[in-house]
Amino acid sequence: MTDLPVLSHCPYCALQCGMAITAEAVISPRTDIPANAGGALCQKGWTAAELLTGGARLTTPLLHGRPVSWETALDHVAGRLSEIRAEHGPDGVAVFGGGGLTNEKAYQLGKFARVVLGTSQIDYNGRFCMSSAAAASSRAFGMDRGMPFPITDLAEADVVLLAGGNVAETMPPFVRHLNGPRLIVVDPRRTATAKLAWLHLQPTPGTDLALALGLLHLAIADGLVDEEYVAARTSGFDAVRTSLAAWWPERVERITGVPVPRMRQAVRALASAGRGVVLTGRGAEQHAKGTDTVTAFINLALALGLPGREGSGYGCLTGQGNGQGGREHGQKADQLPGYRRIDDPAAREHVARVWGVSPEDLPGPGRSAYELLDALGTPEGPRALLLFGSNPVVSAPRSGHVADRLRGLDLLVVADVVLSETAAMADVVFPVTQWAEETGTMTNLEGRVLLRRQAVRPPDGVRGDLELLQGLAKRFGHAFSADPREVFDELRRASAGGLADYAGITYDRIEREKGVFWPCPSPDHPGTPRPFLDRFATPDGRARFVAVEHRPAVEEIDEDYPLYLTTGRVLAQYQSGAQTRRIAALAEAAPEPFVELHPDLAGELEIGAGDLVRVSSRRGEGRWVARISDAIRRDTVFMPFHWEGVNRLTNPALDPVSRMPEFKVCAVRVERVA
Repeated sequence: MTDLPVLSHCPYCALQCGMAITAEAVISPRTDIPANAGGALCQKGWTAAELLTGGARLTTPLLHGRPVSWETALDHVAGRLSEIRAEHGPDGVAVFGGGGLTNEKAYQLGKFARVVLGTSQIDYNGRFCMSSAAAASSRAFGMDRGMPFPITDLAEADVVLLAGGNVAETMPPFVRHLNGPRLIVVDPRRTATAKLAWLHLQPTPGTDLALALGLLHLAIADGLVDEEYVAARTSGFDAVRTSLAAWWPERVERITGVPVPRMRQAVRALASAGRGVVLTGRGAEQHAKGTDTVTAFINLALALGLPGREGSGYGCLTGQGNGQGGREHGQKADQLPGYRRIDDPAAREHVARVWGVSPEDLPGPGRSAYELLDALGTPEGPRALLLFGSNPVVSAPRSGHVADRLRGLDLLVVADVVLSETAAMADVVFPVTQWAEETGTMTNLEGRVLLRRQAVRPPDGVRGDLELLQGLAKRFGHAFSADPREVFDELRRASAGGLADYAGITYDRIEREKGVFWPCPSPDHPGTPRPFLDRFATPDGRARFVAVEHRPAVEEIDEDYPLYLTTGRVLAQYQSGAQTRRIAALAEAAPEPFVELHPDLAGELEIGAGDLVRVSSRRGEGRWVARISDAIRRDTVFMPFHWEGVNRLTNPALDPVSRMPEFKVCAVRVERVA
């Protein structure tokens, strides 16, 4: 280790803000990384050193709750996996990964599942985050890269429409890039981001798709479509134009609650912008119609001629630190490294050659994340689960049911930094390294591949995930490297020629250039910050309009459950809270979950600020403290999901294309607890 600060990146969101870290775990912001070029860090970033020095770390493997040696734990897991595979076949064992794992870990985990275990049963928690936007982008543009342009383009835009994102709380340094454009925010709450907006559209939860259809209807009716662009660079617009006839603005207002003048104001602002950007976040995407909702916003952007122009376009706000890279290299049930489809014979041939196996030996597509969790421990489902970098007891929809499924397993193995709610249920827990204790690459929300370097020594007894996979693979007769650079070099070969081509990216180059945009097919290629300037990644080079229709939320409000519940994040906490809830300053800033109600609703229910209330859905219930705020709609309550229990209420209904659960809207009942 060096005495000089090590240049690295934040452990949290997909901005991957640059930071310098000393061997004593002192953090300072970097000014050479575009995401936080002004030297900004959020409260989570500033306090991240406490993740390295806090007393909650796991430092020894646990077998049925008892400390054991690494060799004992590895032998036990390998033995039980062998027994379960022998009795139930390769698909009797499942693997569940995470969007916070480095590219090297994500790649190695996918390879381990398919080569060592031979199982098709692998997916990851990014399915709960990015899958709808990824599916919509792929069918429109032929490729999914969250933001297909540098983040610095946003500051040069005239107008940015943000649907379902609250960046002022989820990734505060991002807001610096929104100081220039007029900001339009679509959100059922008047969030911290909405308060910064030039225009706030406040739809009923679950109606973003209808709103997007209404906006495009207005653009067509008012003659705002860029007909020259549509003719030159797209296909399928005639079918979309016809499908929108029924979405006249007054009908959309009745469904969404957004006044027609505000819709027209938003469309005209975007259409008149020299540079305009449409962004979507989880609020628009985490629905059983999330793919179609994103498609409708992409259709709007295409009709106005935005994608594929410098300073304009459509983009998705990736949430988890490596939510982009984590889905590119093999954690998803239907993908192989390089964004290759696992059912594509040419893709199988290429990856199998890199892995030194026969294409016929690679399994096919498996279950998506929730379907995988739902099948655990059932007669037809996996009997064992290896889980890395995820905490589904808190983060999965209908989480009480998911916890029951985990209890039904013959073997649950968790690799984690702390004893999360899920790790506490495990038969075997492996203590693994975290961000500043290891080296590896991350791909941020722009598609920029970045390098995290080890800055501090891990505690005694802690090993890296790559070492863990190496130890297990060895027990099955396979040689796996635990050197992240070697693994990344193999990833480069496996991704070569794929949509997410990393072949020309090296550790040295990332460090020298402060990150490299994929695709980058060769060492002399400059990388691709804006991949759609000349053509889209479709066979004919044209972006594809796709006609979609609005449909109600899977679960509408009724007499028994008369209110909408929507969930989200708060500034001081992150994801399932396994990291942030253990940091004193963050726990003090946001110590517990709450139920946010409009004053009119609170008055009707005779609920005051600080009262204990019961929130019930068709899947579960819980008791939380009430907060009263006019930032929420009268028919809606909001809860942050960083604590166990909140997702017991949410609906696991799945999008038919992306298999994204409907986290963002369900029907609930709220009562004051006497």
